[in-house]
Parts: sequence; C-alpha cells; structure tokens
Amino acid sequence: MDNNTWPVCRKCDLGQLLPLSDFGSQGASIHYKAWVCSDPECGFNIKIRNGDVYLNEPIASGASHSPRIR
Repeated sequence: MDNNTWPVCRKCDLGQLLPLSDFGSQGASIHYKAWVCSDPECGFNIKIRNGDVYLNEPIASGASHSPRIR
C-alpha cells in the first residue's frame, strides 16, 4: 500500500480509512493504533487498546482536552 493510497471505508464507501498513531504509557510510539474514516459524516473507527479491538467508539472533538504535564 502506497502512503498516498489508504483503504476505502467499507461502511460508507466514500471516505478513506486513515491510520492514527499514539504513544504507550512508557512513551514508545504505537503506529496504526486506530483507523478512522476521513468522512466526518460516517465516523467509522477501529481502535486497539490493551490488545482488545474496539469498533465505532464515540469520537470527541478534543477541544476540552488539557495537555498532560510531563
């Protein structure tokens, strides 16, 4: 898969599934921890947390998020 071509969302067939990464509790990067549809109207998402797979969890805007002080 080319970095410019992402899989088509199977829920809406309009958006593309975009990979998201995060950092673990020890600070190591976790690549492709989640995939989210690029179409905001669709909202399909799949996430991995503690080895479990979660589908279509609610998506928050993040506007009220306070950064963690390190």
